[in-house]
Amino acid sequence: MNIYDFKVKAQDGSEVSLSDYKGKVLLVVNTATGCGFTPQYDELQDLYDEFKDKGLEILDFPCNQFGSQAPGDDEEIHSFCTGRYGITFPQFSKVDVNGENAIPLFKWLTDNTKFEGFGMSPMGMMLSGVVKKTDKDYKNNGKVKWNFTKFLIDRNGEIVARFEPTDMKKLKAKIEECL
Repeated sequence: MNIYDFKVKAQDGSEVSLSDYKGKVLLVVNTATGCGFTPQYDELQDLYDEFKDKGLEILDFPCNQFGSQAPGDDEEIHSFCTGRYGITFPQFSKVDVNGENAIPLFKWLTDNTKFEGFGMSPMGMMLSGVVKKTDKDYKNNGKVKWNFTKFLIDRNGEIVARFEPTDMKKLKAKIEECL
């Protein structure tokens, strides 16, 4: 099984087969519009502008599971992201990434990756404390911990790496490696 086996919902509710992205390097991200990490939209758009012609696609999945930080419907979220951050990469319908209502794509991503920590930055330490309150075993499971967790997929549809929201520095180098 790889990412091309999944179908997801576009913002308009239509079904999109991820096999449409065969041969591309994919960055799958769960996002939120009211999060401390929301400014990462700027960094994601910069990556997209730099690498889309080399085969990068960023697939944005808004999610309201972490602090209710993605309120609004799909249209409101998209208007915010395009208006405030000028995103041009594909944004899909709002989803759950954990729990019984998680979409199959995120079940696959979390079942096949490991959480390796938030790092020792002040933001990483703060986030560890917040997440620990809702998931006592957070260090030992693959669940998405917060908004802006990123999964890098190679041109063959295989998971290459997982990046927590606090880890943008290593992301660009890993994308370049895959391209």
